[in-house]
Amino acid sequence: VQLVESGGGLVEPGGSLRLSCAASGSIFSINAMGWRRQAPGKERELVASITSGGSTNYADSVKGRFTISRDNAKNTVYLQMNSLKPEDTAVYYCTSTMATMTRKDAAMDYWGQGTQVTVSS
Repeated sequence: VQLVESGGGLVEPGGSLRLSCAASGSIFSINAMGWRRQAPGKERELVASITSGGSTNYADSVKGRFTISRDNAKNTVYLQMNSLKPEDTAVYYCTSTMATMTRKDAAMDYWGQGTQVTVSS
């Protein structure tokens, strides 16, 4: 089971980016999915999360600018980031709580490899 992110890059302040993360492998079920980020010299922080039913949660710093969504048929979660600021610069990690076909009763947390988002003029 793995999570593969895409969509990071360099963008000017005020610009937009869309991150995608696809889960693949021997998946039995996917519960919550989300995004965390880590800026240089700072701890990892939750950016946004979404349950299997579509309930969302956002960090205060991104409310009104970022939107998380998911496509359950594709096992994919998205993060639309608008009005980006230099302080959004970080490595963004996709996370998911999943159960596999061999451990249907034991959901575990999985992380992607991370994708760099740089907001700079």
